[in-house]
Parts: sequence; structure tokens; C-alpha cells
Amino acid sequence: MIERAIQVKRQYLDYLLSKPNVVACGVGYKETGGVITGQPAVIVSVERKVPTAQLAPQDMVPRTLEEVKTDVVEVGKIKAWQPILPVDSGPRDKWRPAPGGVSIGHVDITAGTLGCLVTRGGLSRPSGHGELFILSNNHVLANTNRAHLGDPIIQPGRYDGGTPADEIGLLEAFIPIHFGTEETTCPIARTMEKALNLAAQWVGSSHRVVGYKVAPAENQVDAAIARPLSAGLVERQILEIGLPQGAHEATLGTRVQKSGRTTGHTWGTIRQIDVTVGVDYYGRMATFTDQVMAGAMSGGGDSGSAVLDEEGYVVGLLFAGSDLTTVISPIQLVLDALGIQIAT
Repeated sequence: MIERAIQVKRQYLDYLLSKPNVVACGVGYKETGGVITGQPAVIVSVERKVPTAQLAPQDMVPRTLEEVKTDVVEVGKIKAWQPILPVDSGPRDKWRPAPGGVSIGHVDITAGTLGCLVTRGGLSRPSGHGELFILSNNHVLANTNRAHLGDPIIQPGRYDGGTPADEIGLLEAFIPIHFGTEETTCPIARTMEKALNLAAQWVGSSHRVVGYKVAPAENQVDAAIARPLSAGLVERQILEIGLPQGAHEATLGTRVQKSGRTTGHTWGTIRQIDVTVGVDYYGRMATFTDQVMAGAMSGGGDSGSAVLDEEGYVVGLLFAGSDLTTVISPIQLVLDALGIQIAT
């Protein structure tokens, strides 16, 4: 029945996302009277629930799609987590060596979380072990696509007192986040942009033309890695969790944990899989597919946290959420995108 629910969700996805207030669609177990049942359903996440009497008939989510039940849940506005100002120490301190779960960031951002250590290129090395890298989000280590490879990464992040003197590594690689449009690289478009702006300036207009190119609009991961300046500056342990055992897949009902810069060591449960969700990146929206969602187990500044199951296997990379939910990229998507493995 789970597979059937996924099939129906994908079939009706555009129809559901077109409805007002809908921010995500996934598959989970229907909740009745505050109790989560074992009945698979298409879960429609809304920013806020609106009384039925205030909805036009065309704006309502059907109770069933074909033979599959639906469930409407309120999740608030889903955002790429921005940090709150520090109020205590612990994960926001300077750590040497730095474990997973502590404050980190590109030198120009506020702060995020060091997820865990990974290796890259081990199969090509005589030892079979590859180099160690720091895993976190693109918006933590690569400043949401704005960074350049080789940029400095500091620990702790700037919001937590970090300065260029606290450099711990260099940006090694990141997966770009697509917002549907990107700055144009076409010389013809740039020439037209310049000419039209000169014309606007000449006639006294305060408006300007900006050229963009259409880009892929969907994403699967918000991920990046940094190369430590030396292996001794980092450690494989995750604060309050321990040494990762490897990578596993999370399924509905999987009990998960994370250690983050802001909310520390918290637990949750995977409530939705195969999630398509719109994430607000400081005013720009990005669509992510094939995600999983847990309950409220994170806050601003926890972006980049590794999410592990009860046995200590990494199942995902946390990057967004709200006061009511947490959005996680399945770890295998992250590993495949960057060509890395969990450092155990």
C-alpha cells in the first residue's frame, strides 16, 4: 500500500501543489483524532489549516485520491534554517578537534552545523581510505551558491564569534541549489541587458533590466563538503551521539536523532517519505523532491546536521524545517551527488 500511495501522490502532485496554502506533499500514515494509524495516505502539508467553511470547493483537498486516503497537516512556513543569535556555549564554542554537531560556516555566512566527516576517493588510494572532508549544507559551507571553491570555512561560525583566524578548512565542492532561474552567461543577453539599461537611464527611468536563464527547477540535496586544513583539526565523533556506523535508509516510523548547533541532541520520527517540498531561502523558493520529513526536532542554525537512526547509522542530512517539522535529504542522495562515503 505504501508503493500505491507513492504512485498516486506522484500522479496528483501538480494538482495538489496548485492549491492555496500547500507547501509540500508526501506519503505517510493517516492521523485520526491525534493518533497516527497504520493506514498509508497522501500527506498534504499546508502552511496553516483553514476552516472548511472558508475554502472554495476547488481549493479543498479531496478526502481520497482514487482509493488512497489523504491527510492535511499544518507545518508552518518551511525555511532553510537560519541561525538564532547565541545564548549559551557548548556546540557554539570553538572546538579543536571539531566533532560533528558544532557551529561552522563559510566565512561570509552566520552559522550552521558541522554534520559529520566523510571520505572521498578511497577506492583510488592504496590504503582504501581516501581523504577526510567535512559534510554540511550548501547554504552553510557555500553561502547558497555564492561561494568559490577554496573559500575559507571557519569554526565556530561568524554568529558564534568565529573570525578568519578560526579557519578550519576550505570549500571543496558543493551541489548547486536551483531556483528556476540563474544569472545569464550568454554574451548576447548581457549585451542586450546593458543596452536596455543604458536606454532606461537615458530616458530617466529608475527601473533596470536583469537577464536570467531558465535553469532546472528541482533539487534533491542541499549539500557541500570542505577540506580540513589538517586531519588533526576534526574528529569522526558526533557530539552526544558518538561514531557513525555507516549509512542506512530511513523509512516511515524510523526513530532518528541529530546533534545540532542550536538545539543540541534531539530525537524525532520519520513521518513522511517521497516528499516534494518548497523551501524558502531568504525570499527565494527552491523545490526539493525525494525528501523525508520528521517532526519538530530542529531550529535555526541546525542546518547541516547529520541525522542518524537509533543504531548510529547516518540516514540523512538536515537542511530545512519549521516550528512543526524537519526536512531531511536521504543520505544516499547526498553520498551519490558528492561521490563520498561516511567516515566510520
